[in-house]
Amino acid sequence: MNDVTRRDFLKYSGAIGAALGTGSLSTVAQAQEVLKIGAVYVSPVAEIGWTKQHSLGVEAIKAAFGDKVELTVIDNIFMPQDAERIFRELASAGNKLIFGTSFSHGTPMQKVAPRFPKVAFEHCSGIVHLANLGTFEAKYYEGTFVAGAAGAYVSKAGKIGFIGGFPIPDIVGPANALLLGAQSVNPNATCNAIFLNSWFDPGKEKEAAKTLISQGCDVICSMTDTATGVQVAGEGGAWSIGYASDMAKFGSGKQLTSFVLDWTSDYVGAAKAVAAGTWKPEVRWDGLAGGVVKMAPYNEGIPADARAKLKQLEADIGSGKVHPYAGELKDQGGTVKVAAGSVLADNDIRGMNWFVKGMIGKLS
Repeated sequence: MNDVTRRDFLKYSGAIGAALGTGSLSTVAQAQEVLKIGAVYVSPVAEIGWTKQHSLGVEAIKAAFGDKVELTVIDNIFMPQDAERIFRELASAGNKLIFGTSFSHGTPMQKVAPRFPKVAFEHCSGIVHLANLGTFEAKYYEGTFVAGAAGAYVSKAGKIGFIGGFPIPDIVGPANALLLGAQSVNPNATCNAIFLNSWFDPGKEKEAAKTLISQGCDVICSMTDTATGVQVAGEGGAWSIGYASDMAKFGSGKQLTSFVLDWTSDYVGAAKAVAAGTWKPEVRWDGLAGGVVKMAPYNEGIPADARAKLKQLEADIGSGKVHPYAGELKDQGGTVKVAAGSVLADNDIRGMNWFVKGMIGKLS
């Protein structure tokens, strides 16, 4: 949680903080019987980024329920063994709704959920569903497709750089869409990709961004939990694309846009369903149309006519008129993966483990 939220919780409930494993614990205790909800973050809550956006979802629950909810939030939990223990302890403590916020939380939640059949578990980035385990996810690729088009409008080199945490489908797919969006404007555009094998490593991200700039990339997109990629790009004279939060303040005036994630509807909707006794496991996957993915304001360095085209592209993707993975699509080796006139099926999007033609890099 951010400092304001933590102080607010202390003010209203006398919450206590304590160390638990590798994370920190904050509890909101209320004087009356309330709905107990737990949330586990994969990294510390910063000013911006992936975990910040999840913290806004938790804050939205507090705003909607007030004193009728008791929230326990544990941050900086990445290792599966730590996550399993903490999910188990949250369920044992009487929490009726528990959120996991990382792909790495999947196996631990799948182990714990069956032991607590009366507890509702919600997993962001999950792919496995159980009788009491639902998932919610964002169509990141819709945001990266638009952002890639924005990059192509300003790139002089026609070379985009992409930094990802891990080479998992949730990251590989958006990387592909970033290039496909750029190629919708400049068919000759390419994209160099580097994976950090970490969600939160500013040092490695800094080096990756510098490497991409040295390779001639003049637009950098980084899907990690820091603003390092945006900052290094700006300092190096390259354009940047932010992820999860609007990172313009860190980009030295060079951020083109960010694809922002707004999870509040997922958090509040799940809490209301549990409170009403109507919760059931669902597969929620929303993008621009559902407002879970939103584009931050476009940089005025993008020509005005191009900005208008980007706004229209947002609308066309939201309406289904444009699909980022419309064929013909070939992989790096030239094999046709999506035929002309077809679009990639949802299950194939969610399991994407190949790079499109024009991507430069390895899935490792």
